[in-house]
Amino acid sequence: MRMETELHYGKQEVCFSCSQERLLGVLTPNHVEIVSCGTAEVERGLNAPIGKPLLENCVKAGQKVCIVTSDITRPMPSKSVLPSVIKRLVQGGIREEDIFIVFALGSHRAHTEEEKIRLVGEDIYRKFRCLDSSERQVTYLGKTQKGTEVSVFTPVVEADFRICMGNIEYHYFAGYSGGSKAIMPGVSTREAIRQNHSMMVDGEAYAGNLNSPVRKDIDEVCEKLLPIDYIVNVVLDEHKQIIRCVAGDYISAHREGCKFLDQLYKIEIRQRADIVVVSAGGYPKDQNMYQAQKALDNAKHAVRDGGILIWLAECGEGFGSALFEEWMTQKTAEEMPVEIRKNFVLGGHKAAAIALVMQRCRIFFVSSFADKIVEKMGFTPFKDVKTAFEEATRVLGEDSTVYVMPYGGSTLPHEE
Repeated sequence: MRMETELHYGKQEVCFSCSQERLLGVLTPNHVEIVSCGTAEVERGLNAPIGKPLLENCVKAGQKVCIVTSDITRPMPSKSVLPSVIKRLVQGGIREEDIFIVFALGSHRAHTEEEKIRLVGEDIYRKFRCLDSSERQVTYLGKTQKGTEVSVFTPVVEADFRICMGNIEYHYFAGYSGGSKAIMPGVSTREAIRQNHSMMVDGEAYAGNLNSPVRKDIDEVCEKLLPIDYIVNVVLDEHKQIIRCVAGDYISAHREGCKFLDQLYKIEIRQRADIVVVSAGGYPKDQNMYQAQKALDNAKHAVRDGGILIWLAECGEGFGSALFEEWMTQKTAEEMPVEIRKNFVLGGHKAAAIALVMQRCRIFFVSSFADKIVEKMGFTPFKDVKTAFEEATRVLGEDSTVYVMPYGGSTLPHEE
């Protein structure tokens, strides 16, 4: 008997087939009770805020309100959440012309107008001011205890009331996304981000750990330097649908969202497999290699040392970062972790994380990259998962064990 699994690759689905005898498991989300979905769940979350009153009771007429939300590289469904948030702001006495939206670019590229419209919907885009965060207009706020020098996009700083939106998922060195990450790194400068992210080499900086020094530094920015007045965070299922919304205080509401995420996506495994087939989850999670890396980092927890990771990530936009590309194509897996400890640079940090995985196992890469580029990175190139799996089986044997991770960017394997 063979087990077939649909895997997302870019904007399409591909089928992976494996004999049941070899399959240790398909690592999909756990069953959790879903109260409501989509916009109904957003309304439920806003009606039951955590650590704060109702949003409409927190604002005052005449205030300038900034809503910070995710950029195009994140699956955050801003256009499904914004109408409910804006409606409550208006109910609280805020004029529509006093509301503006900022896309948190972090170290990512600017949006096209079409992408902005796709993120928020045409009605909201035409009615409200929608800005990309920019390093050309920042305000210095001070230092954290760890020494991170924080400068933030000035319109966010000057707002009277700040709302941060985002989706909560695992982050490979900040522990979890969401919450304060909308400010740091979301609307902070590359230098501030570099200083904060340099702590990724700490042994406590790993997915699912709220005590990560990176996460603590991020939260301190909003505790001491630039307060967040309200958050609206969502957890998405494997189909990118909203299944939980948490709203209110930037710490307590975020932590409740993290607890729910663990119930859903932290997957217990009894042993590691010889082969792990992992999809980044399809577009937008695999639109470039910079973003798709998260799936690879989650999958490393399921493969044995000396095994093979078959990584599906279309990467239609290529690397996603010039410096990341330089590190991946011009440095070895042995050099990168050593260099990142000596001289932390954004882009290099992603490459160093991949290098640590490469030191443990082989990577078969199914992507749209040219074979020569893939080989230059130290991976084995393939154009389809079937051929990659056949080669992995040839290398490790017909009785080699297998895990499949259809939603690698979200699911976090955890040994019992």
